[in-house]
Amino acid sequence: MSRIRGKDTRPELLLRRALHTRGLRYRLNVCDLPGRPDLVFPARRAVIFMHGCFWHQHDCDRFKWPKTRKAFWTTKLNANVERDARVLDDLDALGWRTLVVWECALTGPQRMPIDKLAALAADFVAGERTEMEITGAKPVRLRRISAR
Repeated sequence: MSRIRGKDTRPELLLRRALHTRGLRYRLNVCDLPGRPDLVFPARRAVIFMHGCFWHQHDCDRFKWPKTRKAFWTTKLNANVERDARVLDDLDALGWRTLVVWECALTGPQRMPIDKLAALAADFVAGERTEMEITGAKPVRLRRISAR
């Protein structure tokens, strides 16, 4: 558990690099805001959270309940989800717009191209939407046709 990072994770760094390349400037982990958002765009009153699919119970293939210590994990992960909802409500009440980018959008078989993800995030920051979520796209499965 001590090796699990809370900031500067690989998916977060990928998104930060892509947004910086697009000319967007941000502040990191602002402790004055509820939930300490991963990326903060003060001029646009927008924040981005990078959520790990396991830690925040995302409904995707990357989340699976642990087989051991079920009571501990249920309590811990449910508390994370409740805290996430409370933080989003608090930020909305303060007038901040929120974008949640799920880990599966950046890693794994369901990931989307980083350019597409950065374009969606940049459009959110520049736009007027109050909240948005980006998840991984379902992989396209091609059926192999055998030649007979």
